[in-house]
Amino acid sequence: MNHMQNTIKTTDVVVIGAGAAGMMCAWQSALRGRSVVLLDHSAKIGAKIKISGGGRCNFTNIYAEPKNYISQNPHFMKSALSQYTQWDFLDIVQQSGIAYHEKTLGQQFCDDTSQQIVDLMVKHCRDSGVVIRPNTKITTVARTRPYNETGSFTITTNNGVFQCDSLVIATGGLSLPKIGATPFGYGVAKQFGLTIVSPEPALVPLTFDADFCKTYSTLRGISADAVVSSNGVSFREWLLFTHRGLSGPSILQISSYMNKGDVLQVNLSPDTDIHTLFAQAKKQTPKRQINTVLSTVLASRLSDTIIGQYTSPHTMVGETSDKILTALSNHVHQWQIVPTGTEGYKVAEVTRGGVNTDHLSSKTMMCKTVQGLFFIGEVVDVTGWLGGYNFQWAWSSGYVAGQNT
Repeated sequence: MNHMQNTIKTTDVVVIGAGAAGMMCAWQSALRGRSVVLLDHSAKIGAKIKISGGGRCNFTNIYAEPKNYISQNPHFMKSALSQYTQWDFLDIVQQSGIAYHEKTLGQQFCDDTSQQIVDLMVKHCRDSGVVIRPNTKITTVARTRPYNETGSFTITTNNGVFQCDSLVIATGGLSLPKIGATPFGYGVAKQFGLTIVSPEPALVPLTFDADFCKTYSTLRGISADAVVSSNGVSFREWLLFTHRGLSGPSILQISSYMNKGDVLQVNLSPDTDIHTLFAQAKKQTPKRQINTVLSTVLASRLSDTIIGQYTSPHTMVGETSDKILTALSNHVHQWQIVPTGTEGYKVAEVTRGGVNTDHLSSKTMMCKTVQGLFFIGEVVDVTGWLGGYNFQWAWSSGYVAGQNT
């Protein structure tokens, strides 16, 4: 027993999970003079930051606001996003001298590599006195005082026992298990009586049945500018055909709003009315083949695949019935399909669901029933759109917890 007591390291704050949210929280807490230990089970700090944005880290979005997030409580993220904004994080990036650029729709990327963001956060943590402990496997988390009293938490690990007054869980969701994602955070939440909004893969490619794949799998790699809609939500971005279904930014976006059995509606030609296109062609150039007409708008292989479901792609438009032309136009503008599932956590960018926000203070990220216990980042039931929004949630929620630990 004495040996165990000798190995106890006492600190003000323990943050579990050295990702974007965890590092921001640890840094901010240390800036306030708190002694902070940052634990992570992985050997490499910030693995998910490193692979994000194709290795260039889409670290925020200038348009980030509450409407870009999904949660059972659509108001929960408002406080954190207003306390620490995208402009606040951009200031840090600019001050560090990291070169960055804006891509489409307000997305901010490093010019060079995402490792710069990891290095930036690690430096801020170390310079402010945070003790970082990678390769730390946690076996138990225990509470040594009543829930409504400040402190103490005891965290038992392969690197000794840590005791703290404030415990922050920043362990992320279930997406990308190959870089270390685990359900650890949900387990801690349940241990302390908190409920979990059922986790689901989000920002993830959709899969379809054998009939769909038989028809469309030959289009693998073909893309189209499309409007995709489901459950009253629409996104316009690129759609990509895969060997098992559909991907691309528009599909990843809409996936966060879909449940099993929901219908997906796709408009493959948002800017050109295909009804009008065919009507004009029938009148002005009746001897043109239908696929020649449609491929002025869609990739020719996609045109052939759609037309082939109704007639020969080589039929002249003047010899094609209005009924078939209408059916083709409707297919392009109102293609309705039902996914059978998703490609799952192995490729999902984030996890939808998580710790129920009913249990947390939106102003501090602290648990309402357990004094000193905080949940931040992806482990919480707040999911952002594709394009830097989830990083901004990590920075904002981490900052807020750091001010209150």
